[in-house]
Amino acid sequence: MTPPIKTALLASSIAVGMTALGFASPPLYRMFCEATGFDGTTQRASAAMARKVVPGKTIEVKFDANHVPTIPWTFKPEQNQQVVTLGERNIAFFTATNRSNRPITGSATFNVSPNQAGPYFAKIQCFCFKQQTLQPGETVRMPVIYYVDAGVATDEDTRDMQVITLSYTFYPIDDPRTRG
Repeated sequence: MTPPIKTALLASSIAVGMTALGFASPPLYRMFCEATGFDGTTQRASAAMARKVVPGKTIEVKFDANHVPTIPWTFKPEQNQQVVTLGERNIAFFTATNRSNRPITGSATFNVSPNQAGPYFAKIQCFCFKQQTLQPGETVRMPVIYYVDAGVATDEDTRDMQVITLSYTFYPIDDPRTRG
């Protein structure tokens, strides 16, 4: 092969590789955060996972709901907070209403604060990262099933923690203004 063809193939390979890396980065970053609790990311859990319930030991969980201005939804938690027993399974509901005259698809991201609580906040079921399509005027009720691991009470960085905030933000999926 001649040098210009080799250079063109190399440049094309690099461009294809960078594009693939760009598409793979968000899911890889999400998996890293879920595995480590990095930056307040919660843990994923199954309903069958063993957890130690600590009767009498509680923590307050506050709920926060947001959406970017380009999504014409009302989005809010049904309860602003719950006082939960460590290790006990809990459920919280959020509602979203499409206030527009057209179907809108959105997807929610989440965060837990303070960041140190991430490894101890385990979600069993969640609507986050799943596309939600709401028809005009439609309201949906979305559950989050979770528990706060008892380890939060013994970790040097979290044992004095009294409040954890679970926050969600919805972003539009089909809005051309949000595409890069």
